[in-house]
Amino acid sequence: MNPRIQVAVVTGAGSGIGKACALALYRAGYRVVLAGRRAQALEQVAAQAGGGDALLAVPTDVTQPGQVDALYAATLARFGRVDVLFNNAGISANGIPFEELTYERWRAVVDTNLTGMFLCAQGAFRAMKAQSPRGGRIINNGSISARAPRPDSAPYTATKHAVTGLTKSISLDGRAYDIACGQIDIGNAVTDMAARMATGVKQADGRIAPEPMLDVERVADAVVHMASLPLDANVQFMTLMATKMPFVGRG
Repeated sequence: MNPRIQVAVVTGAGSGIGKACALALYRAGYRVVLAGRRAQALEQVAAQAGGGDALLAVPTDVTQPGQVDALYAATLARFGRVDVLFNNAGISANGIPFEELTYERWRAVVDTNLTGMFLCAQGAFRAMKAQSPRGGRIINNGSISARAPRPDSAPYTATKHAVTGLTKSISLDGRAYDIACGQIDIGNAVTDMAARMATGVKQADGRIAPEPMLDVERVADAVVHMASLPLDANVQFMTLMATKMPFVGRG
């Protein structure tokens, strides 16, 4: 395969940020592998892009090691390499008071947001280390919550803080194999998952207030920029947020 043709794997590609970034990478000339739990949603994204041999939809539950292994096996069988992983799949349990949080909900968030991200990064790392030309780029979706919590968000915030440590570890361990790893921390992109922010969410002082939102296409632009850098350069951490959201300053 021509090494100038880049192959990108996007998890959580059936909707929201993952969908927007997958379509943007495709428009930028990447071969794109769409991974997510809902096969129909992935097929709809592929159809929106126009279909064709440059797209591959692989239904994948990132919490299941065997399914992640199958994702990379299908990617390598179709395209021969992995140049970029946008490690995006995630869920939340926001809005649940800490004392009412169930073990099952805690575990579901940890399994998806942390263990799933580890499994997908490890699969990409192995492929990037073994391929020729060697190397590639892993972009982890952190969140503003990787630095500052919202009220009633312990599982999501804990996993996103952990993702920051995972990003740093992969970045360090990948140096010997020309594998770059960075993280994008996104604040209030307009998606179904974040739609409630525009109508009113709990603030640190207990008030309910609407928050400014960010067009998800700006996130897609940023991910394409991070992905397109040569491997001797890396955006280690990027914070992309609605300019007027209550993150900077005292809230």
